[in-house]
Amino acid sequence: MKVTELPLEGLKLVELDVYRDDRGFFVERFHQAKFRDLGLPLDFAQDNHSRSKPGVLRGLHFQFEPPQGKLVGALRGAILDVAVDIRPDSPSFGEHYKVELSADNGLLLWIPAGFAHGFYVLGDEEADVLYKVDGLYNPKSDSGIRWDDPELKIPWPNPKPLLSAKDQQLMSFADYRAQGSAHFFK
Repeated sequence: MKVTELPLEGLKLVELDVYRDDRGFFVERFHQAKFRDLGLPLDFAQDNHSRSKPGVLRGLHFQFEPPQGKLVGALRGAILDVAVDIRPDSPSFGEHYKVELSADNGLLLWIPAGFAHGFYVLGDEEADVLYKVDGLYNPKSDSGIRWDDPELKIPWPNPKPLLSAKDQQLMSFADYRAQGSAHFFK
């Protein structure tokens, strides 16, 4: 297992050791001692599993009470995973990082609290995404920013993805700032 610190403070790319042979593969997705030694979080509160069809985009979501960090990986298929820094006092406020996560590449992305998160399903196969979170889900503080906000300039692969009704109604990044982004992440 290898961890790479990414350009946006707090984001980490985790490369898992995948053991392959003619039968398939084996991988440890979480190992408490290895995570501790590599400075990764250990105290997860909930596992979430989503399945999405090709062309689906989910996000950009965040939760502020309690703040929620996510360890994201694809169990099947491939996704373009995107994290946007929405911490008001961060030097990279408003910047994003994107990476392909797939069932084959053995990569996980650690996204700490204070980031909005979204992903787009790549290719022609459904994607199963597993994300461990360090705070329990709270529907009253579930929020998000529009995936296609022009200020964020995220180069998504499809200008017309499949979206949920909820994701079509998310606020703009300007609205997030106007509402007092410090209100969300103190």
